[in-house]
Amino acid sequence: MTANPSKMPRPRDTVARWIALTTMVSMLTLLALNELFSLVAGAWARPPLMETGLMDKAAAITRIIDAADPGQRHAIARIASDPGINVQWLQRYEEAHLPVIGDPEFSEGSAFLHQQLNRPDARIEAYEPNDWPAADDPDRRYAVIIELSDHTWVIFSVGSRSWGLGEWQRNLIIIALILLSTFIVALIATRHLATPLERFAEGARRFGVDFRAPPIPVVGPFEIRQAILAFNAMQAQLKHFVQDRTQMLAAISHDLRAPLTRMRLRGEFIEDAEQQSRLFRDVDEMQAMVNAALEFFRDEARLEHATAFDLAELLHTIVDDFRDGGIEVSFEGVQRLVYVGRPIGIKRALTNLIDNAVKYASEPGVQLKTFIDRIEIRIQDRGPGIAPEYHEQVFAPFFRIEGSRNKNTGGVGLGLSAARATVLEHGGTLTLRNRRGGGLEVRVSLPLN
Repeated sequence: MTANPSKMPRPRDTVARWIALTTMVSMLTLLALNELFSLVAGAWARPPLMETGLMDKAAAITRIIDAADPGQRHAIARIASDPGINVQWLQRYEEAHLPVIGDPEFSEGSAFLHQQLNRPDARIEAYEPNDWPAADDPDRRYAVIIELSDHTWVIFSVGSRSWGLGEWQRNLIIIALILLSTFIVALIATRHLATPLERFAEGARRFGVDFRAPPIPVVGPFEIRQAILAFNAMQAQLKHFVQDRTQMLAAISHDLRAPLTRMRLRGEFIEDAEQQSRLFRDVDEMQAMVNAALEFFRDEARLEHATAFDLAELLHTIVDDFRDGGIEVSFEGVQRLVYVGRPIGIKRALTNLIDNAVKYASEPGVQLKTFIDRIEIRIQDRGPGIAPEYHEQVFAPFFRIEGSRNKNTGGVGLGLSAARATVLEHGGTLTLRNRRGGGLEVRVSLPLN
């Protein structure tokens, strides 16, 4: 019984839903931060009138102005004003241009001023910035207006602090809140999405270096899980394909030994010595090719696990081995370099490349160079080099530039193929180029994980 795809529940944990959720939560967080800032900053910017310090000054200045001659009251008010408080003496109430509100009285402040002025019948009104009708009114301020004994008025004003900042500074704070809330929410959400992607990329890189790397854990949103499942399936198919191909080719190479042995036995009955010698040379060359192929396939089937090792020390060991055999190979590079890979395979590939430089040229040398993202090993020599049109063909299995190269003069043409296969398995590249003044440079580039 198969399930109907149209009735199957849709996955909840998807990238699209995470993006929508991130956007919504960012907006809600912004609103919450903005409201919190307005409450906190508003309490500081517009405190209750009794906390502004206006009442004490108003009581003292009012007593002085009320006792002074009317002709001197303007001058006294002007002298009493300072950057923090503005004092004006008015002959009529209308000159104050105060907003119309239901009840401008305030019990606590009025009682305090009546007590300080010793005039319980004095009319006193108080206004706060919120009492002005327009939010952007530049006249929004704290104000206290007090009636004097001769029915004139004195008004005291203190400007609203507006958080103590200008308009562009307040807008800058709001923008900062927007960016902060968006960054916090986006950081949390992207960590949920980025962690599975990082594991996916790490697993893909590991598979490029280690053929036997385990499958990638299936975690993350639905789309990422589907991609990981597809990659794991592809990885399993590639492993199966390579193993089948290797086993098949190894079996073919192994089965070729029997007819070659029979050919050699039958060649013993050939009376013509020259023809017999030619046949034996061909059989020996074919036997060498079969043996080399078997060794190549066994090496590929016997892939070792990646491990950390000292690549510089490995190169020193190879160079010392050649020197012990009476062959001088120069070395230039760092004395220590830790690299993660398969040391046996790399050692075999580099030994093969240096051996080619020894056999077919002179003045072999090795350079080890490090870069930010890669390592380069350069095997150089002085010799005839290789024609540019053969720079890629020489990596084909059993390809030999010189027809005379046989088991006695230079192998069967699998050395460079095996070396490049090893380098590619590590995610690197192996290229050739001719040197100025004669010679060849083999450049092995390995990525740093």
